[in-house]
Amino acid sequence: MFDNFAVVIPIVLVVMFLASAIKVLNEYERAVVFRLGKLIGTKGPGLIILIPVVDKMVKVDMRTITMDVPAQDVITRDNVSIKVNAVVYFRVVDANSAVVKVENYLYATSQLAQTSLRSVCGQFEMDEILAEREKINLNIQEILDRSADPWGIKVTHVELKHIDLPEEMKRAMAKQAEAERERRAKIINAEGEFQAAQKLTDAAAVIATEPISLQLRYLQTLVQIGSTNNSTTIFPIPLDLIKPFIKMMDKGNNS
Repeated sequence: MFDNFAVVIPIVLVVMFLASAIKVLNEYERAVVFRLGKLIGTKGPGLIILIPVVDKMVKVDMRTITMDVPAQDVITRDNVSIKVNAVVYFRVVDANSAVVKVENYLYATSQLAQTSLRSVCGQFEMDEILAEREKINLNIQEILDRSADPWGIKVTHVELKHIDLPEEMKRAMAKQAEAERERRAKIINAEGEFQAAQKLTDAAAVIATEPISLQLRYLQTLVQIGSTNNSTTIFPIPLDLIKPFIKMMDKGNNS
């Protein structure tokens, strides 16, 4: 019986040693290894061997992380209170720095993104925030990337998701948009009237040089009236036809 225990115990110890010593890391994972509290480097991916009790491993995910930045209260440069939220894309490029130089790189990046979002948006007016999102995205990304670089983190993209405006501001913007549309409609209508007046002036100049064109215009008008189902027919009489009679009447009155 004791002989069986003598055989089983070493086998169990070997199995436990191997279980605690052999680790398998995925392609996107790295192991930051500490030996007796001292950083010895990064291992992985694949099969790695640790010394039980002596070595301690911290796993770091090297994939791109998508972080949602909660809505932040922002006062713009023109003193308008708005709420802005965003999304940040970043990844760890130096696993050693991400573990050693910051306590929790996920929490630290989140807090940095929130403060940067408030700071950058506060430098712009409300209209600029609505119209120049790409510029604001780049500014926030540059600040985050520069600040998180000592932590071994690369910020690849920042995107504003939603801008929540106060109700009174929404009503004011709706009135402004309506007034702008009315202004454009009036300008277009005035331009149309001006162009029509110009064309009429040109037509009158042509008719003045060629009086017969006025007679042709009369005939065209008759054709257009006759093509419709009208019960009344209007026949325009050219003034040139009645001018001789008017002159004869004037002579008779003078005599």
